[in-house]
Amino acid sequence: MIIQKQTRLRGEIDVPGDKSISHRCIMLGSLAEGTTRITNFLEGADCLSTISCFQKMGVRIERENDEVVVYGKGLHGLAKSDSVLDVGNSGTTIRLLSGILAGQCFPSEINGDISIQSRPMKRILTPLQSMGADIISIKGNGYAPLRIHGKPLKAIHYNSPTASAQVKSCILLAGMYSDGITSVTEPFLSRNHTEIMLNHFGAKVHSANCTASIEPEPRLEGRDINVPGDISSAAYFIAAGLLTPDSEILIRNVGVNPTRDGILKVCRSMGANITVQNQRAYGEPVADLVVKTSQLHATEISGEMIPALIDEIPILAVMAAFADGTTVIRDAAELRVKESDRIKVMAENLARMGADVEATRDGMIIHGGKPLHGAIIDPHLDHRIAMSFAVAGTLCDGPLSIRSNECVNISYPGFYQDLYRLNANAALQA
Repeated sequence: MIIQKQTRLRGEIDVPGDKSISHRCIMLGSLAEGTTRITNFLEGADCLSTISCFQKMGVRIERENDEVVVYGKGLHGLAKSDSVLDVGNSGTTIRLLSGILAGQCFPSEINGDISIQSRPMKRILTPLQSMGADIISIKGNGYAPLRIHGKPLKAIHYNSPTASAQVKSCILLAGMYSDGITSVTEPFLSRNHTEIMLNHFGAKVHSANCTASIEPEPRLEGRDINVPGDISSAAYFIAAGLLTPDSEILIRNVGVNPTRDGILKVCRSMGANITVQNQRAYGEPVADLVVKTSQLHATEISGEMIPALIDEIPILAVMAAFADGTTVIRDAAELRVKESDRIKVMAENLARMGADVEATRDGMIIHGGKPLHGAIIDPHLDHRIAMSFAVAGTLCDGPLSIRSNECVNISYPGFYQDLYRLNANAALQA
């Protein structure tokens, strides 16, 4: 994919449904009694992996018109899969599904692609094993593939060393199959989509500060769910609208959950002109965003804000490279174990474009404001890296080429077309 400089982005856009929420709709819809109808479901590769796993366990999931319809089997209605459950590239699928499978009455094996096989699973193995779960890393290295022999679980109160929605969700989902109230305490509050959706389906989840608790054996009931637009996908158009001269973009129906909207707070700290309007709530808060060209300056991104924007740090790093001053990103070591080592890959590729950037153990130091030029970008098959540099390519001098550009299909299959559509004069070539 070759991308060239753009000017004057104008128009309206709807970004795809939230990836985190789409995963959870399928999972809880499968465990509910009755039918769950989902609109604006994200048809990305990760979420399709979740559908495939539950179909292998006997759940009927179909596309009907513009809806994904899940015919739930109940909390104890899943069946043993005849084959390995393949999560593809999805860390959300493998970690949350492990919590569900730990409490089933049958054995399972879960695996994924090469990236998944290098992502740490001890963070879920430890709490699940403390609940009495029979779950192991088959190779004994703390990574996938995982083997699980489902069994009744015991309730725990787990103090998580990291603020991770995947770890928290895994434990809460396993807690549905435990013998008492299961709770998780985090150092900072991570995204809370699981808690919101569990309660929406009829479970009893209680949240206070950084602790979430669930009562066992809930009776989940099918629901109609309209998935809000993914703020992580909106982030690329927020950045493009702020940095491209003479631009104004309306991004409609974006989820603005307070545990996910850290990018809006950071953008404002950089001097961004972003207006949030037409706010409403359907379980999850939703709004429209108006983004206008702004002169951005450096900021610091650290501490408790990190969990609320962990997936947006790659595009924030791009923004920092074009902003005035020195931006410091710290406390983000989690980026080292995402789909790629995002700290290393972002720093290497920004440097190829002429940016003054230093990778640190847990973040980056970016001296912004230098003119950037086109380069050949290797995103290491990481969808968020590819989309971040696609935006960078619309801002730099000279053409920018992205290798393995199709990796964006993991979360945003129509990304390049949407980026191109906002500027009829854009030069975008496959």
